[in-house]
Amino acid sequence: MERPGQVEIGQQVEIVERNTVAFYYYIIVPAVAMSGNYKFSERIKARNGVVRDIKRDERGYFVSVEFEE
Repeated sequence: MERPGQVEIGQQVEIVERNTVAFYYYIIVPAVAMSGNYKFSERIKARNGVVRDIKRDERGYFVSVEFEE
């Protein structure tokens, strides 16, 4: 996430899945944050989750989302 205040802890969010030949990645709708790369075996099957934490460091903001299986 590049800017603060786009999501809040406890907020329910929706994600969309994108893939390349080698991995999957996820985007919080509407383009709030993008995940790192996930192997095919690590694919997230849920499309909704709850924001559990937001942290900031010198690289930007990091959003942790919890999903139910």
